[in-house]
Amino acid sequence: MAHISENGSEKKMAEGGNDAELLKEKANKYFKEKDYENAIKYYSEALELNPSNAIYYSNRSLAYLRTECYGYALADATKALEVDKNYIKGYYRRATSNMALGKFKAALKDYETVVRVRPNDKDARMKYQECNKIVKQKAFERAIASDETKKSVVDSLDIENMTIEDDYTGPKLEDGKVTLKFMKEMMDWFKDQKKLHRKCAYQILVQVKDVLSKLPSLVEITLKETEKITICGDTHGQYYDLLNIFKLNGLPSDTNPYLFNGDFVDRGSFSVEVILTLFGFKLLYPNNFHLLRGNHETDNMNQMYGFEGEVKAKYTAQMFQLFSEVFQWLPLAQCINNKVLVMHGGLFSEDGVTLEDLRKIDRNRQPPDSGPMCDLLWSDPQPQNGRSISKRGVSCQFGPDVTERFLEQNKLDFIVRSHEVKAEGYEVTHSGKCITVFSAPNYCDQMGNKGAYIHLRGSDLKPEFHQFTAVPHPNVKPMAYANTLMQLGMM
Repeated sequence: MAHISENGSEKKMAEGGNDAELLKEKANKYFKEKDYENAIKYYSEALELNPSNAIYYSNRSLAYLRTECYGYALADATKALEVDKNYIKGYYRRATSNMALGKFKAALKDYETVVRVRPNDKDARMKYQECNKIVKQKAFERAIASDETKKSVVDSLDIENMTIEDDYTGPKLEDGKVTLKFMKEMMDWFKDQKKLHRKCAYQILVQVKDVLSKLPSLVEITLKETEKITICGDTHGQYYDLLNIFKLNGLPSDTNPYLFNGDFVDRGSFSVEVILTLFGFKLLYPNNFHLLRGNHETDNMNQMYGFEGEVKAKYTAQMFQLFSEVFQWLPLAQCINNKVLVMHGGLFSEDGVTLEDLRKIDRNRQPPDSGPMCDLLWSDPQPQNGRSISKRGVSCQFGPDVTERFLEQNKLDFIVRSHEVKAEGYEVTHSGKCITVFSAPNYCDQMGNKGAYIHLRGSDLKPEFHQFTAVPHPNVKPMAYANTLMQLGMM
C-alpha cells in the first residue's frame, strides 16, 4: 500500500512540475510583452507548485527589477542561490538588485563570483570592472567628504568671464535674469534638441541654488478661496510630456501656480531639458512655482539611472556636481492651507512624526538609509493595516491606519504623494486619505500608463484629476545615458 501511495505522490510531483513549467512559460510570455505584473503573478503561481526551482525565483527577480521593487528582487535572487548555489544567473540578479539599491560592495562580491566561475565571459568581466570602479570612486568621495573644507562648485566657477561664442544663436538670460521670453525661447530650443549654452545653464543653477537654500525643509503655502494649484508627479526626463502638461494646463505664472513633486530626472533621456525648464520657472515665479525632492534627486540614483551620464555627455562632470549640490537644497514636503501634505514618497517608519519634526530636518545632504528624510523620499502605501518591509528595499510600506493616525495627530485632511507608476496616472487609497499622482505617461516608453495632474482649489481643497497620454518624442531611448550595469538583459 505504501508503495502505491509513494508512486502516486511521485506522479503528483511530476504533474506539479509540468504545471509549474506551463505557468513559467505563461509568465515568460507576459514578461516579453512587458506586462510585468502578470509575469510576477504567474512566476509566483509556478513557485507555489515548485518552490525549489532557482530559475523561477531568478525570473521573478528580473520582473521585480523592471517594476523597481528592488527589495523583492534582492530577496528572490538570494532565494534562487539558496536553492542552487551554482546558479550563475542568480549572482547576476543579486548583483543588479544591490546596484539598484546603491549597495556597490555587495554587488562587487557577486560579480567576483561570476568572473571566477566564467573567466572568459566578457560581459561578466565588464560588469565586474565597472562595479569595482564605482566602489573605488565611492571610497575616494568618502575620503574627500571627510575633509572639512569641502568647497562648493560655485566657488570655482567664473561665470562672468565665460564667453558665449558668436555662432551660438540660442536663448540667453537678459542681464543675467530669467524672463518669460527667455523661458519660451529655451523651451522651443530644447524642443528642437538643441543645447542651452553652458554659461546660461550655470547661471540658472547658481541662482536656483541660492533661492532653494533659503527655503525651509517643509514649505507652507496658503491658497485663497479663488486660487488653485496644479500638482504634478514624477516627470523622469520625459521633456515632451512636460511640454504637453503646459500645453494642456497653461504655462506656469503667478496666477497659474504649480507644484512638481520630485523625480524630475533619470530614466528618460531628456532630463537636462526637464530640470533646466523647471529650475527656470522656479526663478521666474519663486513664490508660485514649487519643487520638492524625490528619491531620484540623489547621487546614487543619478549615477545608475542616467542623469549623471546625461549631464556629462551634454556638459561636464563639474556641472553634474553643481546639480548634486542644488538637489540637496530641494525642500522635502509642502503643506497647503494647513490641511494637505505633499511629499514624494510617503509616511514614516514610526508613529509620532509631526510637522514640526519635518521643519527641523537638515536636508542639505544625501538622504540617510532610514529616518523621516528617507521615508519622505522612499516609502509607499499598502492596502493592509500596519507597516511592512518595503518592496523597494528602502524605507517601509504603510497602511491606512498609519495614515489615519498621522493625519489626526497633525490635524490634516489627506496626503498627496507620487513615486509609483499608476495605470490611470493617479490612484486614491486609504479611504481617500492617500492620493498618488504620476505624470510620466507611457513610463520608460513601455508601461502604457496614462499621466495625470491634480487641481486643488482654495475653496474646498477637493482633488480634481486630469489625465493625459504620452506624446511622440525624438528617437532617443530611455536609459540611453544610464550606467551599463543597469541595462538589464532578458532571461
